[in-house]
Amino acid sequence: MAGPRVPLTPERILGAAVAVADRSGLGAVSMRNVGKELGVEAMSLYHHIANKEALLDALVDWVFGGIDLPGPGEPWRPAMRRRAASARDRLAAHPWAVGLIESRRTPGPALLRHHDAVLGSLRAGGFGVADAAHAFSVIDAYVYGFVVTEVNLPFDSQEGVEDVATGMMADLAEGAYPHLTELIVEHALRPGYDYREEFAFGLDLVLDGLARLVEGDGPAV
Repeated sequence: MAGPRVPLTPERILGAAVAVADRSGLGAVSMRNVGKELGVEAMSLYHHIANKEALLDALVDWVFGGIDLPGPGEPWRPAMRRRAASARDRLAAHPWAVGLIESRRTPGPALLRHHDAVLGSLRAGGFGVADAAHAFSVIDAYVYGFVVTEVNLPFDSQEGVEDVATGMMADLAEGAYPHLTELIVEHALRPGYDYREEFAFGLDLVLDGLARLVEGDGPAV
């Protein structure tokens, strides 16, 4: 005998939409497919989500709801570092999210709370309004760009790196690309190499530059 039907809620619908997007990509997210994921007809969803556009907006808010926010009184640099690492983890776990975030025009409460908290942390850290905007933009440009590269790499392990590197080396004429060969042999093929570790190095370079901006020349008003 079948158990009682679990009632639909916006949270369940969002969870199903995430599952569809993770499995088949954002293009597969439709009211019909989400309903199928839940075992219901698409029409049942409209009691909770107005339409597909509202569902996509809700997905963006769901993404931002899972990103760590700066804490009260937390210094700006560790706050930005922690928030950026959390955003990178969230976006890398759901590769469809970067493109979706950039395409929507109707921000939800989680996105607004996130943006306000980031700007508030920067302002409390001594950044002027314009410099806070610059800092927010450059940090997120780095995070988003790194995620796009990370999720599209043709390898996800040391063995994969070795396979790709070996294939490249086999196609290179000897001595034709000395600097690329040096990078592969002396860096990428060293034991323990993990491209993902480049994230922290690059993020620190960004934060170092922002620290010089706010602590050296002073913030713009």
